Amino acid sequence: MKKPTFADLSIFFVNRAFNTRFFLAGLTRKSKLAHKIIDKLLFEDDEIIVIPNTLNLNKTKTATSDSNSKTIESKIEINQTIEDVKSTFLPTDIIKEAVKQSTYIFIMDNCICRTSNDCEDYPHDIGCMFLGDATKQIPRHLGREVTAEEAIKHIDQANAAGLSHLIGRNKIDSVWMNVKPKEDLLSICHCCPCCCLWKVVPNLEEDIGDRVEKLEGVIVKTDNTKCTGCKRCIDSCFVKAITFNEETKTIEIDQNKCRGCGKCVNICKQEAISINYTKQSVDAILNRIQNLVDYTK
Repeated sequence: MKKPTFADLSIFFVNRAFNTRFFLAGLTRKSKLAHKIIDKLLFEDDEIIVIPNTLNLNKTKTATSDSNSKTIESKIEINQTIEDVKSTFLPTDIIKEAVKQSTYIFIMDNCICRTSNDCEDYPHDIGCMFLGDATKQIPRHLGREVTAEEAIKHIDQANAAGLSHLIGRNKIDSVWMNVKPKEDLLSICHCCPCCCLWKVVPNLEEDIGDRVEKLEGVIVKTDNTKCTGCKRCIDSCFVKAITFNEETKTIEIDQNKCRGCGKCVNICKQEAISINYTKQSVDAILNRIQNLVDYTK
């Protein structure tokens, strides 16, 4: 019988302790000692950027651009590929450019979060992706090394499934897989609104939770003339940035809390919420990410 790896033991533990994550995150607010220990073990030097999924937003094909503000409102047909809207910058282009520049790419066979939470709404077999030299230490039975072309196809599948993305240095991943140094591992997660590990952000002390950042230039807006008050968007928000004003019967988004993942936009059947983003320089964002993890070597 093959001896289990450290990663196997970690998965065993995570599967059984996954639903305690909110309690553990809450300890960072209740105890200075717990904050120090949890931060040191799991979140130290994290910097994670939320990349919205703009391929599944709404069902009308109308990509418009204001030349003065250079702001793009994304209402792109479901399952439409980037090639169909070549004139429109899409946030997921950032991930694809990182993939193209990476020497080593590894994709997990399963999402540990959706598997641990027994997710019934999103596919378990769209696993996290890792870039960088440290991927060579990941046990091969957990996934596979892929080409850039295969990785881009994987990202498109995640988009089609309605998943949002996180990219950056995530210490938890280097810990549970026991790969070192963390500076050589870039994590790319494909997250659903029900099982995402980072739903713990509201429970974490702010100095830790703020390391999960909105992509620069992203703004989520509401059109309360279309809102029917179903409140499905409130349940979809993993940082609890959306509230319902009982007096005005309208939804309100706290832009300071919002991470711009786009899940509320995807779930709103009335198109009462839209996501807008500025066309930032892909190179500038990639340089920032590469300063965290040199995934090109």
